[in-house]
Amino acid sequence: MTEPESPTRKRIVDAASKLFYAEGIRAVSVDAVAEKAGLTKRTLYYHFESKDELVAAYLEARDQPNLKLMAGWFDAAKGGLPEKVEAIFQNLARAARNPRWKGCGFLRTAAELAALPGHPAIKIGARHKAGFESWLAGACAAHGIAAPAELARQIVLLMDGAFAIMLIHRDPAYVEAAGRAAAALAVAALRAPSV
Repeated sequence: MTEPESPTRKRIVDAASKLFYAEGIRAVSVDAVAEKAGLTKRTLYYHFESKDELVAAYLEARDQPNLKLMAGWFDAAKGGLPEKVEAIFQNLARAARNPRWKGCGFLRTAAELAALPGHPAIKIGARHKAGFESWLAGACAAHGIAAPAELARQIVLLMDGAFAIMLIHRDPAYVEAAGRAAAALAVAALRAPSV
């Protein structure tokens, strides 16, 4: 059983989350996080041994809420599997229209830390992406897909590709197009003969 997070630690993670997501990992200093949290740097280091540990905590805090959000979009959508898959993309497009949207925090962090493959945040990001793919494969299997892991992987590739291109063009139409492609893949998978 894990211990509940202390209010001070939560305050630090909340401050770091806002800054890291808005400005990027490398652009934000530990001093800036401490100031945003209204604490001393010494207090921050009491709760986190290093900035690397704080970056990992930032992504860890995003993991389950992001998965729950996407699962909620899927579950709330009317229709069958193609419509439910496309609904995830449609909701992502809506989120991307918000001026504060900066893309997928997991992918942005991985890009900033690409030269450090052993970084704890990279491991958390990889676990998050694998967790989403696994959840999606389960959802596809529940809708009768014969090769659910393959379809889930294809959909994740479309999603992460759309995230990347939206950061370049700042145009949510890319994620909408990816959603239509993902729905078409789901339609094709539903029509595929069972093995």
